[in-house]
Amino acid sequence: MPLVEFTALLVLATAMSFTPGPNTTLSAALAANRGMPVAMRFVLSVPVGWCALLILCAAGLGAILMAVPALRWAIKILGVGYLVWLAFKLSRSAKLSEADASRMEIGFWQGAALQFVNIKAWMLALTIVAGWIIGREDSLQRLAVVVPVMAFFALSSNLLYASVGALLRHWLAIGSRLLWFNRMMALVLVVTAVWMLRA
Repeated sequence: MPLVEFTALLVLATAMSFTPGPNTTLSAALAANRGMPVAMRFVLSVPVGWCALLILCAAGLGAILMAVPALRWAIKILGVGYLVWLAFKLSRSAKLSEADASRMEIGFWQGAALQFVNIKAWMLALTIVAGWIIGREDSLQRLAVVVPVMAFFALSSNLLYASVGALLRHWLAIGSRLLWFNRMMALVLVVTAVWMLRA
């Protein structure tokens, strides 16, 4: 892959990975509410699910999605519904003791599966496949370069957001700070859901 193309990929990956979205918001919220060990399950699941999505898009799933509008809408509706449900659960946690498994449990496989209803993840995967992989003579070699790069960005961005959440954990335990933090994170999820619906 030429250096100019690789640089453009890095710029796109940075912009898309480090801006707030469902993954980074949940990473921060999980770490703030339940601590870094619990959040790490989700943080590690994001690159696994996202890379699986990227590989499937390169294998033709993206073309099927673009050809079947009903399938695109089904993914949107599932994604929006899941984010709104998570936002509702998150907005009700006012104390660290309340952020228990019944409110803030997102396991490894749930986190990986979330990528398949995350419109931001789909848009990035389709953009990368169309711009850097499909139609190139060296498409398999390009995919072999792109997948670890994107896994690194998915891991590092979610790890950063989770670290911020973990650093705020004790400060948030005072008074009603956690409740307002959780409501703010819930609002970010709802805004993301609305954006996903309009995308």
